[in-house]
Amino acid sequence: MKYLFSLLLAFMALTGAAQNKTSLSGTVVDDLNGEPLAGAGIYFADIKMGTTTDINGNYIINNLPRVSSMVRVSYIGHQTINEIIDLNVVTKMDFRMKEMDAKLDEVVVTGLTGNTLIKFTPSPISVVSSTSLEQSTSTNLIDALAKQPGISQITTGGGISKPVIRGLGYNRVAVVNNEIRQEGQQWGDEHGVEIDQNSVNEVQILKGPASLIYGSDALAGVIVMKSAPALPDSTVNIGFNTEYQTNNGLFNYSLNIEGNNKGFVWGGRFSSKMAHDYSNKYDGKVFNSRFCEKAADAMLGFNRHWGHSHLHFSYYNITPGIVEGERDDATGKFVMPFNNGGVEDEKIYEESNSYRKAVPYQQVYHYKVVSDNAFYIGRGKLKANFGFQRNIRREFEDVINPDECELDFNLNTFSYNVHYLADDLLGWKTATGINGMFQSSRNKGDEFLVPDYNTTDFGIFATAYRQLGDKWSANIGLRFDNRHVHGKELIEGGITRFEDFEKNFSGLTGSLGMCYVLNDKANFKFNLSRGFRAPNISELASNGVHEGTVRYEVGNVNLRPENSLQFDFGAEYSSSWISVQSALFANWIDNYIFLHKHADEFGNEIIRDDVPEFGFHQGDAWIYGAEIMVDIHPWEQLHIENAFSFVNAVKSDSPYDERYLPFTPAPEWDCNVRYDFIRHGKLFNNLFIQLETETCFRQNHFFKAYDTETSTPSYTLLNCSVGTNIKLKGMPAFSILLAANNITDCAYQNHLSRLKYADTNLITGRRGVFNMGRNFIIKFRIPLSFKIH
Repeated sequence: MKYLFSLLLAFMALTGAAQNKTSLSGTVVDDLNGEPLAGAGIYFADIKMGTTTDINGNYIINNLPRVSSMVRVSYIGHQTINEIIDLNVVTKMDFRMKEMDAKLDEVVVTGLTGNTLIKFTPSPISVVSSTSLEQSTSTNLIDALAKQPGISQITTGGGISKPVIRGLGYNRVAVVNNEIRQEGQQWGDEHGVEIDQNSVNEVQILKGPASLIYGSDALAGVIVMKSAPALPDSTVNIGFNTEYQTNNGLFNYSLNIEGNNKGFVWGGRFSSKMAHDYSNKYDGKVFNSRFCEKAADAMLGFNRHWGHSHLHFSYYNITPGIVEGERDDATGKFVMPFNNGGVEDEKIYEESNSYRKAVPYQQVYHYKVVSDNAFYIGRGKLKANFGFQRNIRREFEDVINPDECELDFNLNTFSYNVHYLADDLLGWKTATGINGMFQSSRNKGDEFLVPDYNTTDFGIFATAYRQLGDKWSANIGLRFDNRHVHGKELIEGGITRFEDFEKNFSGLTGSLGMCYVLNDKANFKFNLSRGFRAPNISELASNGVHEGTVRYEVGNVNLRPENSLQFDFGAEYSSSWISVQSALFANWIDNYIFLHKHADEFGNEIIRDDVPEFGFHQGDAWIYGAEIMVDIHPWEQLHIENAFSFVNAVKSDSPYDERYLPFTPAPEWDCNVRYDFIRHGKLFNNLFIQLETETCFRQNHFFKAYDTETSTPSYTLLNCSVGTNIKLKGMPAFSILLAANNITDCAYQNHLSRLKYADTNLITGRRGVFNMGRNFIIKFRIPLSFKIH
């Protein structure tokens, strides 16, 4: 090991010798009055180096490599500046920042070929900024993203949410964190995304097949979670944020500390979140919707002119209750199990604000270590990322022995991603490389749903990007993937529960996209992409009761991989008083895998182990839809934002009852009216008030066969928030946000809520559990920054 470390140091030294160091300095001022902007951020995302301006608006960044790179200049209430700078010749650059208006911000997104302005990216992408995340009022991370057009969530109470992109979820959506793909038990309904919400600084959502970049499981798209950029040299930051919500008593706090001393960067964070049972006006308090979450992470690394090398460690633990929704026939109230002298019994749930775990519940642990490295070689950069993850998921169902788990999944994953970015190859920016994973899962509990299995993924890819003059840009790519799955035999009580099997799945994917910039106000995008997804272990081999879903699942080892062909068209227009973004898409999927109830020859549902039997089936599907966003800005401080999204998912050549795919989101319209009282003041920064309506229209397109799904009526939620940042001596001191969600206390069920199909209340005749009622929120954040020498 020591020889490998010495070789790595020698390689970095040789690389560093080839790259002469340079610096960049200048000032950042307000364009309107020329006042210096203290605390403005200047950051090179590719290089992972940056700084902030001092009280006089001055900045300097030392030890930069002599390369061409995009710099991002940002300040609250102002339009972000993104500009490519050739650090071989430029050492001084001043910036004048305009106040924010309706003109679309020049957002930078990260792709395989480096950072690119979003208007030059043909694939449809949404970006959720750090400010938007700070001002969100959600119970979990995916909940905070679900207001983006085309993004939905499959929920199980307030603690568990699964992302859905344009009607596709589960293993069709890849989540990337710390440069590697997050791997947990994402095939399950009640498995969330095991990432600390407080550690995420920005989210980029690629809507459409992203198999070209990430391989299988990215058929619908990718959600990329980005951490905060590295601090300026000789700086230490301490941050504390906390949140309280009244409806479920959610209490969330997070403490972090990070620093940069001559390119040695480090950081650490601890977060905790807990909530008791939430309530609504139809159900009262929903028994066992409580949850508790703890997380910690740490980072050590170097930022140098030769590149960077970072080592990330993270720990995540959540203990959510499992809402079963069982009711007392005589009163309609929820019932809960209890230990009646050594015998399991039921009693009526007496509503309380207890945070203690109650049977049944889950315990999920996720451990992750990631090595993120980049080295400048010639006019390009070599990126090498390696990660190890361990995911443990346990279910506790026995009230007599509450600490003995029945289901116990242990999943270990080693991931790798190595590729080389060439800055100029015959006029093209290119990326070529390999990535994949080795995965092993073992059952250590007394109950079984899926067998022990091993999975090996391997992919090789090449992609290229080029600016074709001032108007056109093109992006092309090609990839080959192979997945090998080995499910292992299990004989239980002399009966074969799982048979031994091995399956290979291969897919060739690609993408071709073009962007046309008509002028500085309008641009158009076209993209054609092919996606690939191999069946997951649950679809192939499950055989047992899936607790929390009230169904017996039966896998199908003969399933074929899904292949998709998606066409996207986008158009954007932006002026000083209005901005419009529109997107149309059509997605054809061969061998779409879906789950539905089984019935006997007489049409009656099949019951196994006291629950209905479900199986996995395939058919060709056609998914199409649209997203439209309009931001009207009649004067400087007022924004009226409207976002409408629609998706229709149809299974080809099917009878009417089976025509529409399960879990298709309802059409949604969000209207947001925001008034900024003060954008850039002596005491207040970004003082605003915001009114919002969320309207979900009636969903009549559902999978009707065998009572698998039911229609969902429309509803409208009214929300309000007010917030500001406080400055002391010209620098940020703290921020505060006050909000009220569902002000009218509307009782509703989202079409993608799994609790919608719980027991019927015989007193009211209402089926299932309703979503959260009225909720008041307060969020508070303190950032502290120190200079060290």
